[in-house]
Amino acid sequence: MKKIAVIMGSASDKPVVEKAMKVFEEFSVPYEAHVFSAHRTPDEAANFAKNARQNGFGAIIAAAGLAAHLAGALAARTTLPVIGIPIAGGAFKGLDALLATVQMPTGIPVATVAVDGAANAALLAVEILAVADDALAEKLEARRAADAAKVLAADQEMQ
Repeated sequence: MKKIAVIMGSASDKPVVEKAMKVFEEFSVPYEAHVFSAHRTPDEAANFAKNARQNGFGAIIAAAGLAAHLAGALAARTTLPVIGIPIAGGAFKGLDALLATVQMPTGIPVATVAVDGAANAALLAVEILAVADDALAEKLEARRAADAAKVLAADQEMQ
């Protein structure tokens, strides 16, 4: 199975990104977490992305706040799917990060989840891997069924 790269622009993003790591552990998907900044360590970030496919990765998750150029900087150096997590913070509470992550030029796509949406980023990465992995697809179906059962149980409690 391919692994997922989880790249944070700052170690301060870890509390948000840990939600993604929990999803990978739930699905037994291998991952690596790193801290690379699009602005402070651009060469290291670029080298990681450039070599990610040959290093066994199937997708990259990039979490960054404020200017949030990390996902785009990584996507520019790889043809692997890149999923951006805009991190809340600063004067605009994550809106700046959301806009920086979602507004990519044609040819350099970045899938973008909600501000602080690490769990959905991980689930999207699992779905990407599940395209070629039937067992993983079955785990996703089971997760969806369990989530639906929780909602229906909550509805029953309301009645």
